[in-house]
Amino acid sequence: MTKVININNRGILTLPKEMRRRLGVNGNSQIIAEETGDGVLLRAGATFPVEVYSEKRLAEFDRNNEQALARYRLKSK
Repeated sequence: MTKVININNRGILTLPKEMRRRLGVNGNSQIIAEETGDGVLLRAGATFPVEVYSEKRLAEFDRNNEQALARYRLKSK
């Protein structure tokens, strides 16, 4: 599908309803805009929060895993 889309003075553009439906995007979606040699490529996208764990937090995970594994071993005997 090729469509001419107007961009307002704030840089906002509106994708046609049929295009949004086919891409599976709605008012809460994100689009990835990638500059290519041919122009701009728009793709449906998503972002996910990433947590970076401290050494202390990683040690906590290890302790919890060891405790859970120990309980599992006791139950399976």
